[in-house]
Amino acid sequence: MNMQRTFALDPAAVASAVREACLTELRAFKPGNVSFASSGHGMDATDFVASAHAVAGVIAAPAIGVGERILRAIESTRAVVGFNTNLGIVLLCAPLVQAATRLSAERSLRLRLDRALAALDVMDAELAYRAIRLARPGGLGDAQRHDVAQAPHVTLLEAMREARQRDRIAAQYVTRYHDVLEIGVPIANQAARRWGRLDWVAVAVYLAFLSRFADSHIARKHGNETAFAVSREAGELEKFLVSAGDPDRAMPRLREFDRRLKAQSVNPGTSADLTVATLLAMDLDDLLDVAFRAPARMDSAGEPAGR
Repeated sequence: MNMQRTFALDPAAVASAVREACLTELRAFKPGNVSFASSGHGMDATDFVASAHAVAGVIAAPAIGVGERILRAIESTRAVVGFNTNLGIVLLCAPLVQAATRLSAERSLRLRLDRALAALDVMDAELAYRAIRLARPGGLGDAQRHDVAQAPHVTLLEAMREARQRDRIAAQYVTRYHDVLEIGVPIANQAARRWGRLDWVAVAVYLAFLSRFADSHIARKHGNETAFAVSREAGELEKFLVSAGDPDRAMPRLREFDRRLKAQSVNPGTSADLTVATLLAMDLDDLLDVAFRAPARMDSAGEPAGR
C-alpha cells in the first residue's frame, strides 16, 4: 500500500523561527513603532526582546491547541514584562505555529493553515479570551457580541469573524491570512531580492501594510481619520523607498515620520504585528519545503516514521 508520509516541523526549529521573526522586526526602523534604533510609547526594544524570548518556546510547544498557545505565550510575556508588548503577534503566530507543528502530508503552509483554522473550537476561544483579558490591550473597548469580557459561546474562528471589520488581525483568521500570504510574503520576497537585507525586508513589508490599510491600532486609539492620514503618508514613503535603489537613502524621511508619529503618540502596532507574521510565514514555508523534500526516516520495523 502506498501511503503518504506525514511530517511536522521540530518545535525547537519553529521556536527559533518565531524568535528570529520578532528580533528581525525590531532591527527594522519602523516609523511610529518601537525598534532597536527608536524607542517610544513608554517602551523600548529591551521589552520586546524579553517578550520574544519568553514567547518562542511556549508558543511552539508540541501537542497543544491554538488557544493554549496564545494563553501560554501571554502568560509568559506578563511574567517578564508588565504590559502588553505582543498580543497581536501572538494571535497571528499561534495558528501559523499550529499549522507547522502538526503532522500532515501537506507541504503547503497555506493548506496546513486552512486545517488549523477550521479546527478552532470554543475552548480555543475561551483560552484566547483569557489571554486578551490578561494582556489588557489599549483601545479594545466593548463589543456588542462575543465580548472578550464574557465567556464565549462560539469558536475562535467565529469570534474573529465578528471582529474582522474593526480588527485587521481578526481578519487574517477569516481570510486565510490573505494579507500575510498574498501581500506581505510577495513584497518580502521582492525586497529580499532587491536588497538582500532582512531588516530592510521588514521595513518594506511594514510600509506596505501601513500604506494599504488603515492600521487597526491607530483607528481604535485615534480614529479612522488619523489612521487613513498615516496610511497616505506611508504610501508616499513606500514609493520613495522602492525607487531609491539604496534603502539607506530613505532613512532621513523614515526618521522624520517616526518623530512626528511618536510626538502624537501614534503607534501603527497592527502593521508591525503583520510584519512579524509575514517574516514567520516565510521562514516556516522554507522549513516545510526542506522537510518535505527530506528522505523519510524509518522506524525499527522498517516503516516510515511519523506516519
